[in-house]
Amino acid sequence: MDPEDKQPGGDPPEGETSPQGDTPNTEPEPQPEGEPSVPTPDEAPAEGHDLPVPVDDAVDPGQFAAPVEQPAPPPPAPPPPPAAKEGEDDEEEGMLRMSFLEHLEELRTRIFWALVGLGISFALCLVFANQIWKFVSAPGIEALKSTGAQPNLVFIKPTEAFAMIWVKAPMLASLFLAAPWILYQVWAFIAPGLYKKERRWAGPFVVCTAGLFVLGGAFAYFVAFRFGLAFLLGIGRDINVQPMISATEYFNLFVNATVGIGLVFELPVLLFFLTLLRVVSPSFLLRNTRYAILLIVIVAAVVTPTPDIFNLMLFAVPMCGLFFVGVFASYLLVLHREKRRFPWMKVLYGVLVFLLAVAGAVYLAVARYGYRPVWHWPFLVR
Repeated sequence: MDPEDKQPGGDPPEGETSPQGDTPNTEPEPQPEGEPSVPTPDEAPAEGHDLPVPVDDAVDPGQFAAPVEQPAPPPPAPPPPPAAKEGEDDEEEGMLRMSFLEHLEELRTRIFWALVGLGISFALCLVFANQIWKFVSAPGIEALKSTGAQPNLVFIKPTEAFAMIWVKAPMLASLFLAAPWILYQVWAFIAPGLYKKERRWAGPFVVCTAGLFVLGGAFAYFVAFRFGLAFLLGIGRDINVQPMISATEYFNLFVNATVGIGLVFELPVLLFFLTLLRVVSPSFLLRNTRYAILLIVIVAAVVTPTPDIFNLMLFAVPMCGLFFVGVFASYLLVLHREKRRFPWMKVLYGVLVFLLAVAGAVYLAVARYGYRPVWHWPFLVR
């Protein structure tokens, strides 16, 4: 081969292979002017030079990009607590958890403090022992006077006077005097087992319970016991029967009447707490009124010291009234749970009108018809 046939640059002529191998000449062909050059797959772009890349509709340009780390999704929110039922105190904050021995220890402590309060009241009542006995024996003396008998109580045993005047009568008076303190100890014993919202009933519980107990004793002293005793002593007056009452028998009858009626007057508080514990409801109590009245009559027959119908009604009628007072208290509790209000203003106006009418009738009876007020039933006598 002539040297003239060699092309510049030492490259072999077209169609010939180089001495190093059989690789054909891969020099790109010139492209027509005005058209962009498209690199072949075997061509690699020179380092530092960017070549245009054709955009194909079937190829996503973003698939060649480096993946970007996405932030981790936040943890799911905890589910909301179940909605409490309307009017239900289901919070357990502040509820004490006590073992059986701790309950016994708490019971022992409350009994001790209740006895301490009762002992202090008894010591105070001993100072006024004679005045207390005169107060206790006053209904019996008046009943004896009304029958024409000698107005004195009789002591049969030598120690009977000491037991009645210096022990039993002051003890009864101290029971009524210490009733708020004793009932507070009862509430303090059951309070650890109540919810926090239920403990706010401590003040109303003590005031209402002690007030109803004292009110029941006052009702027995001024109304029920006086009427019952006058009725019993007047039975044999027309057939030459002379009453002579032992102080012990009289005091036992007095305790049964006053304490029994005082406990009966706790019926509204009992119904209120049964409603608070959702054992009963006002509608249930009204539907079963007939059975409640039957039970009240049975209890009154047990409490009544005599089998006559007169004394039975003296106990049963107030108890029936207290039952409906308890139903009303339960109704107020249900209204509070349902976020409703009771029309207190209308009721207060009605009560005020009633009291004004009673006051006008009493004034008319005293000023025009010659009646005078007394501290026992019927409270107005000529």
